[in-house]
Amino acid sequence: MLDLWHTGIVTKLVDETHNTRRFWIQVPDMDRFDFKPGQFVTLDLPIHEKKNKRWRSYSIASHPNGSNEFELVIVLLEGGLGSTYLFNEIKVGSELLLRGPQGIFVLPEPLDKELFLICTGTGIAPFRSMAHYIHEHQIPHAPIHLIFGVRYQHDLLYAQELQQLAATLPNFNYIPTLSREENWSGRKGYVHSVYEEILQNEKRPANFFLCGWKAMIDEAKQRIQAMGYDRHAIHQELYG
Repeated sequence: MLDLWHTGIVTKLVDETHNTRRFWIQVPDMDRFDFKPGQFVTLDLPIHEKKNKRWRSYSIASHPNGSNEFELVIVLLEGGLGSTYLFNEIKVGSELLLRGPQGIFVLPEPLDKELFLICTGTGIAPFRSMAHYIHEHQIPHAPIHLIFGVRYQHDLLYAQELQQLAATLPNFNYIPTLSREENWSGRKGYVHSVYEEILQNEKRPANFFLCGWKAMIDEAKQRIQAMGYDRHAIHQELYG
């Protein structure tokens, strides 16, 4: 099934921020599009002659709901062939060639260790999927900290929705942190100071999931291991 390509139909488009768009895609030849929260799909876009230069992978932003539709959230990258094509050419009703779900960036079982979901930009996608899945299925869990780093308030994805989730899902903390915003009463700076502060008084059993830009992931891996955690406690999904 993993190597099978399916034709997806774009059913809805919403601009989430000034440079990100949400894409809802239905897969008509499947009754259900089943996946584990954290997995991704690969799109084959007509942007190059060579296959591997046409493929773009995106984490699924929605949670499994038994339907044959899922959501992606994509950032328009300056000079990015894939995202430029998706933003300029894809309309409601457009077809996209896709395969998946794939990937092992999925929740550990059981969720008996503290969980740090650390992300930047559209790296929020797999964690949004995980958080809704945990809430929907009332999965018992240790404390979860979703630490989301962006530059400005207008870059925050799913902000209201995640605040609401934090208010209704016990032991789930949503912590947006902004690196360049002046007029902001929440956390300022980068994601690293947040998890270091939470763990500064005691090293507790924990799993760390990192999703976003390479620089953030590389720095987080160094800092987490410097706090005494084993590299096997760190899971990553690289963007860009």
